[in-house]
Amino acid sequence: MFNRYSEALVKRQEESQFRSPRTYTPIDATHVMYEGSTYLMMASNNYLGLTHHPHVKDRALQAIQQYGTGSGGARLTSGSFPLFQELEHRLAQWKDCEKALTFTAGFMANLGTISALVHKGDIIFSDELNHASLIDGCRLSGAKVQVYPHKDVAGLESLLSQSKPYGMRFIITDGVFSMDGDIAPLPELLELAERYDALLIVDDAHATGVIGEGRGTAHHFHCESPRIITTGTMSKALGSIGGYVCGSQTIIDYIINHSRPFIFATALSPADIGASIGALEVLAEEPSVYQSLRSNTKYMNQALQSLGIPSSDDTPIFPIIIGSNEDTLEASLQCKKEGIILSGIRPPTVPVNTGRLRLTVTASHTEEELQRVIQVLQRLPIQKTL
Repeated sequence: MFNRYSEALVKRQEESQFRSPRTYTPIDATHVMYEGSTYLMMASNNYLGLTHHPHVKDRALQAIQQYGTGSGGARLTSGSFPLFQELEHRLAQWKDCEKALTFTAGFMANLGTISALVHKGDIIFSDELNHASLIDGCRLSGAKVQVYPHKDVAGLESLLSQSKPYGMRFIITDGVFSMDGDIAPLPELLELAERYDALLIVDDAHATGVIGEGRGTAHHFHCESPRIITTGTMSKALGSIGGYVCGSQTIIDYIINHSRPFIFATALSPADIGASIGALEVLAEEPSVYQSLRSNTKYMNQALQSLGIPSSDDTPIFPIIIGSNEDTLEASLQCKKEGIILSGIRPPTVPVNTGRLRLTVTASHTEEELQRVIQVLQRLPIQKTL
């Protein structure tokens, strides 16, 4: 009865692609306990270290004390309480947009936004390295999807110029790409969107709190346009959980009325909302946190370049390319033996033969910790080209 599934699992094991969760017990923003030992965490998306920030935790606790542990329903029935309006107002201000809307997760924000706005008869132009949630949102929409080579503006324009028979056009991209750490060429994408009358959806999951003074990709490039629709998550730099979309009032009101992942999902819990509000308050009131991330990013960037290891853009995501699945797992294990958690990323998450250690720095890492990581990387079989 389960032959299909057991055979698929055996194949995953044979190809060194079998996965299972590991249980880490967080100690602080940069250390975890695993199997009785303490490790330095260098694989987290907790970019600003806010999961352990006192104000963020206090905000979550205050929300539980006032509103309880759960929302009790979907937003359009009984699950919308005052903290939602406060968070969405803060998100809209932070992103310089007219209105924002929250979802239960960043994945759901992308599914819900794309499937609501894009219809059959429309056409989507999607970067080949977009996140799985963007890819699945495109599939769910039922529209024609054309994938353009990664950040290839000329290739994208060639596709756009041939798309006249279709309805609306949509250009969809990550702001910061999660596996390579490079930044989408937003000014050029916006120029094409204006020229070909397209809407531009930008996933800022790894950009919010990370670039543009923490405000994301559009702010990083000083791009302002009602054509830009920004999605993202509170689960990375903001240290909480949940997703969001920001845009014009018309766009957000349309999503509220047409997005099934929004309409039919139980709303976020008070603790999640409270923590997210607290994180945005920290970003606004404690710029030193963001500056610490920038400083650590610069330090690691320079250190890796001195070793001949390329890094693409000025973000805290550093792909340490190893190659084969087997070598990638072995490199991850070597790091673990040195007391460092660096996850081995393999296909289908990344292209074949580009297995990597996805190194991420945070605002909470010390220079001594980063130096320790560099010393370990010097002993690994690293490819010197991306």
